[in-house]
Amino acid sequence: MTDATPPPEQPSTPSQPLPVYIHPRREPFEHGLVPLQKLIFTDGSQTLTSLRDKLLQFPPINNRHNRVNSAVVSESLQISPEHARLVLDIIASVLHSDSDPLVTAKPDEVDAVGVNVYDLIIFLYIQSYKRLLPRGHKDSAAVADVWPSTSAFDGFLSALTPLQLVRSNSRRSMPSQADEEAHQLSYLQKHLGNIISLLADSVEGEDSLVLTMEKFEHLGYLIYFGEKGMEKTPLSQNAPFFANSDPDMPAAPVPASQVHDWLLQNISDALERISERAAAKENGQTSASDQDVLMTDACANLKASTSAKGPSFIEGISKQSYVKQAPELKGSFVKVVNCHESVIYVLAPLRYATIYGCSDATIVLGAVGKAVRIEHCERVHVISAAKRICVANCRECIFFLGVNQQPLIVGDNHKLQVAPYNTFYPQLEEHMQEVGIETSPNRWGEPVALGLIDPHDSLSHPAGVSDCQAESATRLDPDQFTNFLIPNWLEGQASGSTKDNPFPLPDVYLSCQRRNENNLVEVKQILKEAPLEESRKKELSSALHVYFKDWLYASGNIRQLYCLQGE
Repeated sequence: MTDATPPPEQPSTPSQPLPVYIHPRREPFEHGLVPLQKLIFTDGSQTLTSLRDKLLQFPPINNRHNRVNSAVVSESLQISPEHARLVLDIIASVLHSDSDPLVTAKPDEVDAVGVNVYDLIIFLYIQSYKRLLPRGHKDSAAVADVWPSTSAFDGFLSALTPLQLVRSNSRRSMPSQADEEAHQLSYLQKHLGNIISLLADSVEGEDSLVLTMEKFEHLGYLIYFGEKGMEKTPLSQNAPFFANSDPDMPAAPVPASQVHDWLLQNISDALERISERAAAKENGQTSASDQDVLMTDACANLKASTSAKGPSFIEGISKQSYVKQAPELKGSFVKVVNCHESVIYVLAPLRYATIYGCSDATIVLGAVGKAVRIEHCERVHVISAAKRICVANCRECIFFLGVNQQPLIVGDNHKLQVAPYNTFYPQLEEHMQEVGIETSPNRWGEPVALGLIDPHDSLSHPAGVSDCQAESATRLDPDQFTNFLIPNWLEGQASGSTKDNPFPLPDVYLSCQRRNENNLVEVKQILKEAPLEESRKKELSSALHVYFKDWLYASGNIRQLYCLQGE
């Protein structure tokens, strides 16, 4: 009897790398849409092709080809110079390349470097994108085409306050991050052919289009490849027809149809993966590696969470103080959602921040280097040092700002106020330097109001309302201006060089502040020297406590006392 022949030894093979999927960049869809009708082109690529050709004929800017300044944008799009500059500022805040001259330019250098024509064209193309509706909304069918014809408020919803509008759709019905990603991918799937054609070159003597590697990289404005913990690589390095190209010998142009087919297949794979993960979650089979925190499915007492690829969430805080500092945040994109009657401190350098559906809260954002968006909030005080800020559909809110660009006010707003920045913490200037925020100019008092109706929302509204201008914000009365003190104990062992507010106060606010401080000293001295009997002193003390309590509630400063409560 012979021994059985052992099976052949299998050669050892390295573990297979995990598949890398395509994703839409959230930034241009969340922070890069402008509610200006003249920027919206609904005929696909037809008008934009002519516009592209016209823009490419302008002479170079300081030897930089294919770039145009705000004057050219104003003339070509027939918009005001102010709106043209706004377009360049918004593109700079969402560009995929931090090394682009527009991103690195100081405010007075923007027109000297201009915007790349192809980035501008992609920006204009996606202005017709419609945001995802809450699940279960009566207009949900309109979203099926990705470009629904409806717009922002109908008779029922227009009677609601912004927060009632949010609350009328339960938190569970709001779009999850996965839903929004699928919606954006579906949009790109439908319109990718037109977008590629706007980047492509025609072949002389042939009825075909080709795409160079340089122009292919402009698609990085909209998409990227990568997963959690992976470093983002140039878009072309993930494309088989451009990967491993010799920098000294650029790759040959590729047929646009080949690029289109390859991207469509990747988008289809990504959509299938999102669908599979959603089905697994419904069946309770979600793995730890597949966690994608839902914006609306989190429990009310969930304080903070981080999705695999997306932003950190601070959600559902009620009647307490809550602190997040830089070491505790994974990533540089934060969303503060559905927080009420609380004080929220996010003392960190950030790229983007969103505040959504909050009420009766004070929210302190450290330094936000790209953009802040505040939406559907009521009676909220926001304190932030930021490059730019956009406020949409808010009521009775006050914004204390150190901001390098004009605050943008859009949608159905009422009784908004703006004021100079009014606080500091030890690492503030370090965080500002890290994300590129300057102390000057501070344009807190120059809000720009655009349309009452946001054409990127997918809700219906009465005819004619879209022509109305949004209610702007007024400046806070200097007599009402006070400094906001961040408790030292929140900093723990952290240290920093900032000892005072780095943003200089305007003279009128500074003089009022000094007058109030002097008045306080005088009143304290008068009370100290008043010849009162003990019983009268107690009466006075009691009266002062009553008035102080009334002031705490009237001013909203009662929220700061939550810091004294135990967690």
